[in-house]
Amino acid sequence: MTDTPVASFELLAAQLLEDPDLDVSVTATGLHVHGRLFAYLDGTELALDLPEDRAADLVEREVATPVPAGRSEAKGAWVRIADAEDWPELASESHQFVGEPAVGRES
Repeated sequence: MTDTPVASFELLAAQLLEDPDLDVSVTATGLHVHGRLFAYLDGTELALDLPEDRAADLVEREVATPVPAGRSEAKGAWVRIADAEDWPELASESHQFVGEPAVGRES
C-alpha cells in the first residue's frame, strides 16, 4: 500500500485530534488550534506556521521551503515540508507555537 500525501495528512490530523487539550480542529482549510490555522496540505507538502527562526533554520538545512508571502494569519513564518516522516514532529511544534497565548498585555 502506497502512502499518499492525503492519507499522511489524515493520519496526522487524527493524531493531533487526540491531543489531551482538545484544542485542535480540522476544517476544509486545514488544522486549527484555538481557531487559528497552523497546518494545511499544500499539494503534496505540509505547510506549517513556525517561529521565524525555526522556519529559517529548516529552510537553510533544506528540510523546508518557504511559502510565498500572502498568508496574513501567520503568527511566525509559513514553510512547506515535503518529507511526510518529518510532519508529526514539526506539526506538533507548529501546534504548540500557534496555540500559545500572546505574551504581554497581561502583566
